[in-house]
Amino acid sequence: MQIQYALELLGTLVFAISGALAVKDKSEDWFGAGFTGFVTAIGGGTLRDIMLGSYPLSWVGDMTIIYTILFGVLLTSFFNKFLQKLRKTLSLFDSMGIALFTVAGVEKALSMGLRWEIAAIMGMFSAVFGGVIRDTLVNETPVIFRKEIYASVCLVGGMLYTLLNYFQLDRDLNFIVTASFIMSARLLAVKYHINFPKI
Repeated sequence: MQIQYALELLGTLVFAISGALAVKDKSEDWFGAGFTGFVTAIGGGTLRDIMLGSYPLSWVGDMTIIYTILFGVLLTSFFNKFLQKLRKTLSLFDSMGIALFTVAGVEKALSMGLRWEIAAIMGMFSAVFGGVIRDTLVNETPVIFRKEIYASVCLVGGMLYTLLNYFQLDRDLNFIVTASFIMSARLLAVKYHINFPKI
């Protein structure tokens, strides 16, 4: 459970930074940045917990998550220029966030005894919903509605996790392998403009 919790906190941190940076592009209002960072960080996990019937919601029952979000917003405030450069380099924070939240979401669903198909879908929802909220709040088309490979790589990563889990790969190693796959696939898709065809 320790590495899962660490990955979920790290995912929360990078999504909080991602949300705060999105508002910083638009204005100097740091309350707005903090709010957007907060809902970006907790959005996917909240949807997952509601759909799974898992209460209290993860961030309601754990103040460490709240402090992690606040830390992410403060980091963005103090190191904004540096973080903006990283953000523009291959969508780093978004890629890290979706990778970490996918594996955390899949693991939580599996721990509740759900089928692997449902677990993979829960991992995808955990990963992408925070970004959907973020993009909507800053009046941008959510990434999930563009032609970029985004949610699909989370779903494939979720299935990879369940497959490796079926073959009883060490749990901590499975976390690392799956998160690395999702992050690498997303970064390569952005760098080399690998897209799905438009409908």
